[in-house]
Amino acid sequence: MIEIKDLHKSYKMGSNSLHVLKGINFRAEEGELVAIMGSSGSGKSTLLNILGMLDGADSGEYTLDGVPIKDLSETKAAQYRNKFLGFVFQSFNLINYKSALENVALPLYYQGVPRKERQEKALKYLERVGLKEWATHLPSELSGGQKQRVAIARAMAAEPKVLLADEPTGALDSTTSYEVMDLIQKINDDGNTILVVTHEEDIAHMCKRIVYLKDGVIVEDKKVKQVRADHYV
Repeated sequence: MIEIKDLHKSYKMGSNSLHVLKGINFRAEEGELVAIMGSSGSGKSTLLNILGMLDGADSGEYTLDGVPIKDLSETKAAQYRNKFLGFVFQSFNLINYKSALENVALPLYYQGVPRKERQEKALKYLERVGLKEWATHLPSELSGGQKQRVAIARAMAAEPKVLLADEPTGALDSTTSYEVMDLIQKINDDGNTILVVTHEEDIAHMCKRIVYLKDGVIVEDKKVKQVRADHYV
């Protein structure tokens, strides 16, 4: 499903070069729920940006669903992102002047799905995250947890191959965090592949596998006994 071989990434810092990823090898199969952990500067956000086709590697191979991801034009990268990936961010990234329903329908608009079908599908995913009654509300009328659930519905509406979640609970209190992780676990139970970047151990243990990054290398990659979030909800 996802395979990365000998991935390197550096950034120019004036006359110096900062080597952020130093030969990453990583593979995730379909249906996995993987946490990517590491302190600030470990390279986890850079890795996620490369997986999300928001940035390119200097060298190495990246294959997604059998497709080599290499030397993509901005247009091609956008097409692939829309086809393969769903994104969930710490800051929600909802459009403030659009309703919950319109936010969820947005990726479908870019996929060229007709309006009626877009709305039906968006409503279905809002219902799935428990927010059907809030479909007409603007983000400013929603709590942090509700905003994140709208963001997850938006990410899932296009039925991506992989869901990439960057600190999805970072802006939420612990109770709301567990509610969001309960939803992520249920989406994974349906067979969806999900990668979660987090620095929180309790959130990581709600995944089935934890990959630890330090100074641009994977220092540990282990399967864990998953803690079900609904124990805390």
